Amino acid sequence: MLKGILAYIGIGSNMEDPLRQCKESVYKLSCVSGIALESISSFYKTEPVIDDQSIRDHIEELENQNWFINAVAEIRTTLLPRDLLRALQDIEKTMGRIHKIKGGPRIIDLDLLFYGQEILREADLIVPHPKMHQRRFVLEPLCEIASYVIHPAFGVSMLGLKSRLDDQNIVEIYL
Repeated sequence: MLKGILAYIGIGSNMEDPLRQCKESVYKLSCVSGIALESISSFYKTEPVIDDQSIRDHIEELENQNWFINAVAEIRTTLLPRDLLRALQDIEKTMGRIHKIKGGPRIIDLDLLFYGQEILREADLIVPHPKMHQRRFVLEPLCEIASYVIHPAFGVSMLGLKSRLDDQNIVEIYL
């Protein structure tokens, strides 16, 4: 059994058979040295979220994109946060992810949600994920596998954050 830090990874796709893309990313994640998959939530069909004012130039493309498939993975890792982020980005790159439009269609998206109870604020690495507490597509699957986890910056459980959520976007288990 791998010893290390518990971390949570948000997984999402809305291109080229999104369920297959999400499952493939989970497999690739489990193959990384220094990572052990502890659990994975159900897969959820989720309405795209458009919440950034800087995307107005691409609003039509964003509004017409496919719905996402999302999940959350609980992992145990011996990797440092920056190395874990790099591993996630490497998986995205090998799967064909191209960063085109923020919030836009993507073949795969892997987000580092939590790294233990660490709070990190660096230019390209913010943990906990800065918007996770506002997003139903993150909190639904996270609550399924770790409702008791306390957000280190807010001191509130995932279930508590979900109960206070204003996000009315549709998130439903994908069968």
